[in-house]
Amino acid sequence: MEGYILEIATSDFESARSAVAGGADRIELCANLGEGGTTQSYGVIKRCRESFDVKIYPIIRVRGGDFFYTEEEFECMLYDALQCKELGCDGVVIGFLNRDASVDVKRTAQLVKAVYPMGVTFHRAFDRCKAPFEALEQLVNIGCERILTSGQELTAPEGAGLIAELNMAANGRISIMPGSGVRANNLAALAAQTKCHEFHTSLRELKKSNMTFFPPAFENNNENDHYSINKEAVRVMKKTLSTLS
Repeated sequence: MEGYILEIATSDFESARSAVAGGADRIELCANLGEGGTTQSYGVIKRCRESFDVKIYPIIRVRGGDFFYTEEEFECMLYDALQCKELGCDGVVIGFLNRDASVDVKRTAQLVKAVYPMGVTFHRAFDRCKAPFEALEQLVNIGCERILTSGQELTAPEGAGLIAELNMAANGRISIMPGSGVRANNLAALAAQTKCHEFHTSLRELKKSNMTFFPPAFENNNENDHYSINKEAVRVMKKTLSTLS
């Protein structure tokens, strides 16, 4: 595989626009990144698809918390995924586990089949799997494109050893994409250790509100501000990756 791919997790249209302007190769479009990401609104997904030429992969997740879902929750996510297909998205990001922390092979395969020929990323639900190498083989057989993982640690730099082993076991059959804690200052070391070619980051930073007035009770309230992305930070990541090619 030649070159490196930078995927940016964005939380709204504004942050997606900044990520694209900074040179992101792919967007994982989410809401509620503080909860690990949930599905964005139909309107935001539609506007992003119409506005940007880069690949758009909305996350399909109805809530925060664990990845063991009821039948009703799964039906909602299957519908959301089909809506993304209808909108012309390039792929979706999913993650379904059984109660015992194994991959829910049946539901994962059902959704992969339903959205074909769209691509499917299995997200960091993978990091909650009890048997990562068994899960890897299952996801290869199902037909997922890639696995987003921090190597079953809180951050990818901490889990780089397992990520490297997973990438070796994958042997090109599925892409292993490090994510969580990935920054410009650790990219080179992470790439060298894991031999991965796709990297995922959110680069979130707090953006102050542009409003000029709040009632006294709401002044200096953190809820006035929101997280977004600085396109220059994305450019730095892309420049760093270009030196590794």
